[in-house]
Amino acid sequence: MKRAFPALCIVMALLVAGCKDKVKPGLADVKRQMVSGITVTKISLTSVDSHYETSGTVRAKTVSIIGSRVMGTVRAIPVKEGDRVKAGDLLLALDDRDMAQRAAAAEAGFKEAIMAQEAARQNKALADTTYQRYKNLYVEKAVTGQEMDQVETRRNIAGLEYKRSGEAVSRSKALLAEANVYLGFTKIRAPQSGVVTEKRIDVGSMANPGTPLMTVEDTSRFRVEAPVDERLSGIVKAGTPVYVDVAAMGRRLTGNITEVVPAVNPASRTFLVKIDLNDPSLKPGLYGKVLIPEGKREALLVPKVAIAEKGQLSGVYVVDDKGVIAYHLIRAGKSYGDRIEILSGLRAGDTVIVGGTDKAVDGGIVRR
Repeated sequence: MKRAFPALCIVMALLVAGCKDKVKPGLADVKRQMVSGITVTKISLTSVDSHYETSGTVRAKTVSIIGSRVMGTVRAIPVKEGDRVKAGDLLLALDDRDMAQRAAAAEAGFKEAIMAQEAARQNKALADTTYQRYKNLYVEKAVTGQEMDQVETRRNIAGLEYKRSGEAVSRSKALLAEANVYLGFTKIRAPQSGVVTEKRIDVGSMANPGTPLMTVEDTSRFRVEAPVDERLSGIVKAGTPVYVDVAAMGRRLTGNITEVVPAVNPASRTFLVKIDLNDPSLKPGLYGKVLIPEGKREALLVPKVAIAEKGQLSGVYVVDDKGVIAYHLIRAGKSYGDRIEILSGLRAGDTVIVGGTDKAVDGGIVRR
């Protein structure tokens, strides 16, 4: 064993001597790439508006569900889905033959009652005249008291008949009006101006009272209905200004809460708010993100131009106090104009590259 050890030492020494010329410089000797033409800034916490976020659906402020008041076969539908209508326009017509006959019968009854009233009026006039004549004769002792009583009774009966004929006229007039109303129910008209958004019946089908047949939405005014967490109950009030981001239009709209439903849904622990929006370019059914102000908070913001995308990753080039550039992966939050909130990956006081990010190199050094 004592002889083998010196021999092993000699072999190792020879190997080290043979490899000496092939050893490369260490990491301390690496030359960093110099980077110029960039702009840097130091980031710090900024006070921003804090908003509670929820989502809602754009709806027409007024939605009319059209139904029939009477049963009948659909005879005509002059409108289709997507048509714009005005208040009073015909939407749907039912078979009105039976209603027309009832209206005709009621009109005939009304005319008959008018004639009967005229006959009763003339009879009453005659009875009044006869009574006056007999009264004069009775004063002159030309007629007996019994005859006078008979004439007076006939006059009273004529007056009652005339009064009853007047009631009959009123009753027949009301029946005629009712018949015409029911006849009008066979012509279903738009209660408001808007757009026909749904049609649930076709020509030839039977319309039943209370069954929805059509939907008309007033698209001149819109609202968003959104659920709000119960912790804001009592804080959110009618008149509160809010923002609504409509992604499909790429726009942020300003609206006001017009109604707060006080009941809390026990399943979702939310209550409903309704927000009016005055923008005619909206469409029912669009998705909207609602931002309700909650106050102020501190956030770390960087210019959006500082974000460098690498495939599916987002990051920012950070420069340390020695000028060395390092690529930091970040998690972005909300946008505030041309700046974006950084949730993780940076700290207040970091210096980031905000100009010339395309020239930045991870591990490079900024040319002073």
